[in-house]
Amino acid sequence: MNEFAAAVKAGGKKMTVFGVLAIILGLLTIAMPALAGTSVLIILGVLVLAAGVDRIIWAFSSGTVGKGIVMFAIGLLTVLCGVSLIANPLFASGLLAIFLAVYLIIDGLVEIVAGLKRKPGAGWGWLLAGGIVSILLGVMLWKQFPLSGIWAIGVLLGIKLCFIGLIMIMAGTTVRQAAKA
Repeated sequence: MNEFAAAVKAGGKKMTVFGVLAIILGLLTIAMPALAGTSVLIILGVLVLAAGVDRIIWAFSSGTVGKGIVMFAIGLLTVLCGVSLIANPLFASGLLAIFLAVYLIIDGLVEIVAGLKRKPGAGWGWLLAGGIVSILLGVMLWKQFPLSGIWAIGVLLGIKLCFIGLIMIMAGTTVRQAAKA
């Protein structure tokens, strides 16, 4: 086996391992949806808060007073958004539920297109199935809004992680089999 085939085979093994890890994380997320949903909201709030602080710092090096004031105001607004995401999880869960629904629908469409482009290659059916499930989850989340909250975010994210894991395992297996040939 040449070096390239060995590298491809090793990459396939890593993809399979990451697929298994994604499934494990998905199952944990489904088992504890409120904890997972709250964790996602807090992480998102911290990231938005950090982006706001970064914008405020950047405002002082903007070059002109006019640009500096605008960048400072945008940074301050971003900081306030981050604080509100952390301080008010109910509001944040509603906002994130909308974003997650849109993400799942768009991601599902992309996976369907990718699966159809790979047809009749190995693994195209898994991409197609993952895309259909993503769209269904996104529509379900959208239709149940505003009742869909923190628990829905955790459950849907867990299901999506499981499908991503399955796709990664199938792709890793395909890569390893191709490296043997």
